[in-house]
Amino acid sequence: MIEINNVQPLSPEELFDLLKTEFPSYLNNLLGSNVTVEFAHVANIINITFPEVIEGNAYTLTVSDEQIEITDHTEESSYNTELLEQHLIAFLTEKAE
Repeated sequence: MIEINNVQPLSPEELFDLLKTEFPSYLNNLLGSNVTVEFAHVANIINITFPEVIEGNAYTLTVSDEQIEITDHTEESSYNTELLEQHLIAFLTEKAE
């Protein structure tokens, strides 16, 4: 589990909106690709999936006033999931701190 300080602080709803509107283009610009990113939000939990490259839920974000916890559900695969995770962490750090 990775923790990022939620300095702003971003509510789960605010973070969900930022992810939906900004993260896909942020990620695809960095990767030079067109990866589909899907999100689901319930209470303080946000699930992130990449249906074209990873089967099932890839990451779960648990949002509190103090921090954002990232739980990685990916398994070693042919796709470089570490790169997806690095870009997700960079995006969240930029928005929350």
